[in-house]
Amino acid sequence: MSKTKTDMILEQKVNALLAKMTLEEKIGQMTQVRHFEITKEEVSSKFLGSIIHTEGPTPGETATDWQLKFIELQKQALSTRLAIPLLFGVDAVHGQNTFNGATIFPHNIGLGATQNPELVEKIASITALESQATGFNWVFSPCVAIPFNEKWGRVYEAFSESTELTTALTKASVKGHQGVLSDPHTVMATAKHFIGDGATDNGTEGGYTILSAEDVSKYLLPPYQAAVDLGVGAVMASFNTLDGISMHAHKALITDTLKISMGFDGIVVSDWKGYSRFGETDIINAGIDMVMAVDGDLDIYQKGLKEAVGNGIVDQQRIDDATKRILRQKFRLGLFDNPFPDSALIEKIGCADHRNIARKAVRESLVLLKNKDNLLPLKKDSKIVVVGEFAENTGLQSGGWTVHWQGMTEDYKGATSILNGIQQLATNEILYDIDGTKNYDADVAIVVVGETPYAEFFGDIGGEINAYQLTLRQEHQNYINKYAEKGIPTVTILISGRPLVTTKQIEQSNAFVAAWLPGSEGDSIAQVLFGDYDFKGRLPHSWPKSVQDYQGKYGPNLWDNSLEPLFPFGYGLSY
Repeated sequence: MSKTKTDMILEQKVNALLAKMTLEEKIGQMTQVRHFEITKEEVSSKFLGSIIHTEGPTPGETATDWQLKFIELQKQALSTRLAIPLLFGVDAVHGQNTFNGATIFPHNIGLGATQNPELVEKIASITALESQATGFNWVFSPCVAIPFNEKWGRVYEAFSESTELTTALTKASVKGHQGVLSDPHTVMATAKHFIGDGATDNGTEGGYTILSAEDVSKYLLPPYQAAVDLGVGAVMASFNTLDGISMHAHKALITDTLKISMGFDGIVVSDWKGYSRFGETDIINAGIDMVMAVDGDLDIYQKGLKEAVGNGIVDQQRIDDATKRILRQKFRLGLFDNPFPDSALIEKIGCADHRNIARKAVRESLVLLKNKDNLLPLKKDSKIVVVGEFAENTGLQSGGWTVHWQGMTEDYKGATSILNGIQQLATNEILYDIDGTKNYDADVAIVVVGETPYAEFFGDIGGEINAYQLTLRQEHQNYINKYAEKGIPTVTILISGRPLVTTKQIEQSNAFVAAWLPGSEGDSIAQVLFGDYDFKGRLPHSWPKSVQDYQGKYGPNLWDNSLEPLFPFGYGLSY
């Protein structure tokens, strides 16, 4: 059957169902809530369209528990007059990272360093499968932002400062996540956050993006257009403002540009508490189709929107358009025929094949910035001291959005540490100086330093609520100082969600590796350090020389030629 014929049949189904719906049922479809904020009965009484899982009270200890919880809610939705199934959404941004025991891949910044679309597509397909295995059919990924400033706390969620590279990896990610949408191994993907979230002045989450329409079109729109061309199921609105207008309420960009000019026929979903934060009915009129009615927004949203339609503030046609977009994707996903998760997929969560792909991603993401006198690769019979708490902590090495929103500072199930890998490959006993207080002598020191996990605005540098900075914290600088001053050849491994100002530390180190946020397979770093594999990673961002580089709105990047970086975009050494 031709695509045109298939599309015609799909639209006939959507229109036929829409014609049977009441206003309350349509508004219900436009509503997304957390599963633990509602009762089972409210799924049907409020005609809910989608359930979101974040963290907090989890569905249970096992994937079976998760599936059973979501099956219960799905059955309740199917008990309604029209039996419209639920969408189940999750922030699976580097694997199904909300489930303790899933395969956790390097964050997108690390995948940007691989410059490997085939690998990104495979990772997305694994993420889709493990998400389906835990009961989800919709993921809020990929983030296709173009970061202009490393002060932004979400730099690691994006692939690169390069529009070209971001576009290529966006295409790969959408293909991997969605595949054939009706296939129970795939999920609906979400391109986010539309638009300008990574280009705010001074890197402030939800701040002001002051770019010309020409710059938005040139730098920021291409990955979205690529996603739309591939049929991405959803686009999420951004927290920032553009042209002095909240993006959630920016009709010119959401409706006129994204939906009409770019041809997007999927769901535009709000971000967190979009209704109460960004103008209530203004966001619906701008083109938001589904609202995250969380943290107390459910009743005020549904009641307020119904009253707005009755008062003529929101046109009935806008409600119909939003509902059609949601129904369209539910039909494409095959949910009316196959609404429940497949229990046979559970055994695939965190399996060896998936972890081997994650190890490959870690190896290819590592960027070698310095290798004085060819210290690397290390000899496996060297006397080695490993330094720093990041070396033996899988939570610290994985960053935000790992089991919990803000990440973890302790180990999680199934993950391996950087120290584990070094111990496995070295032929001599490895000394471990966890806090830099020991007085070990060695042939070489491997010093692991970095940023503690953070997510969203908590990671903004310069914000009032956090303590993050563009430089290494002093105690980590001291680790490097100590071993460099002892004259022991030093390999520094930096675990971070962005390039940091480490000019002095790079000078002090004999070798310096940007390892980003590798995820659950930290042991594979050692395979590259010892030469079983070569370094392949290349910088997805320009590397700053000094804090002074950030005195303006942005730091050194491809768009500002007035600042010469310490290392340019695309830099990376090999053996």
